[in-house]
Amino acid sequence: MIPMALNNDDKAFLKDVVWGLKQNQKQLACKYFYNERGSKLFDAICLLEEYYPTRTETALLKTYGKEIASYIGPEVCLIEYGCGSLVKTRILIDALERPCLFIPIDISEEHLLRASQNLASQYHELEILPHVADFTKPMVLPKQARYKNIKCVGFFPGSTIGNFSPSEAIKFLKGMAKTIGQGGGLLIGVDMKKDEKILVQAYDDNSGVTASFNLNLIERINQELGGNFDVSAFKHKANYNNIKGRIELFLVSLKKQTVRIQNFEFSFEKNETIHTENSYKYHINEFISLAERAGFFTIKTWVDEKNLFSLHYLKTGA
Repeated sequence: MIPMALNNDDKAFLKDVVWGLKQNQKQLACKYFYNERGSKLFDAICLLEEYYPTRTETALLKTYGKEIASYIGPEVCLIEYGCGSLVKTRILIDALERPCLFIPIDISEEHLLRASQNLASQYHELEILPHVADFTKPMVLPKQARYKNIKCVGFFPGSTIGNFSPSEAIKFLKGMAKTIGQGGGLLIGVDMKKDEKILVQAYDDNSGVTASFNLNLIERINQELGGNFDVSAFKHKANYNNIKGRIELFLVSLKKQTVRIQNFEFSFEKNETIHTENSYKYHINEFISLAERAGFFTIKTWVDEKNLFSLHYLKTGA
C-alpha cells in the first residue's frame, strides 16, 4: 500500500486515530463522526421516533421561545456551537428581538456553508458569519464579532455537552465563557437521566440509522486516511453505564482481524471494541452545579412535562 498524501486536517485526524487505536481500550473521537455523510446521518437520527432529544428540545424552544428571548435580550450576537440543520436555530432567531449577528461554528465545512447559505436566504437582515473550526478547542471569533462590541450569547443545543466527561465539560464551558465574554449568556440543551430502556433505544434504533452513523466513522478512515477496515466485520453497540450516568457507543469486531492505516497496523480480537462516544446525562441540580464550577450561573431552566430533557439559560460573570 502506498501511503496517501495528507493535508493538515487529515494529518491531525490520522494522529488522533493512531493514538486512539493504540490504547488498551481502543477509542475514536466522536467529533470525527461529522463528515458530510455523518452529518446527514445525524440529521436522519434526529427524525427517528426513538430519538426523543431533538423533538423534545424543539418543543421546548417553540413553547418557551419568547420567554427565553426575554432573558437573552435584544440585538445580540448569537454563536452556535455545532450548526447541524439549524432547525432549532430558526426557532430561536424568530423569537429573538433584532438579533444583529449569527456565527455558526462547525467542523464540517461543506455542511456548515450549505446550512448557512440556506439560512441567509431566509433572513436577509441578519449578518451570518460561518466559522469552520473544531469548537472543542480554544478559538478566536471572526473580527467582525470582536469589533462590534455587542452582547454575545452562545447556543449549544442537542445535549452535545454530554459528549464530554464532567471534568472535560467544565474545561470546555470555561473556554466557552471566555469566548462569549463577561456579561454574555449561554442557552444549552441537556439530556436528563431517565429509564434505561428509553435511553438505549434512542441510541440503537430499530431501523439501524445510528448503527450506520457509528460505522461511518471507520468508513471515513478508509476514505480519507487510506485505511482498510472491513466495515462488515464490525457492528454497532450501545449500552447505558448506570454508575457513570452515560450512554456508551462501541464498534465491536466480529472476528480476529488486522487493520492497516497508512504505515500502522492494529490487531483486533473477536468481540474487541472501539469506544466511539459517551453521552452523559444529568439531573437538573447536577448540571447547575457543573455549570457553576465553570463560571456560569443559572438564570432559568425549562423542562418538558415527561422530564426527558432540559434547557438552561446561563450567564457569565457580570
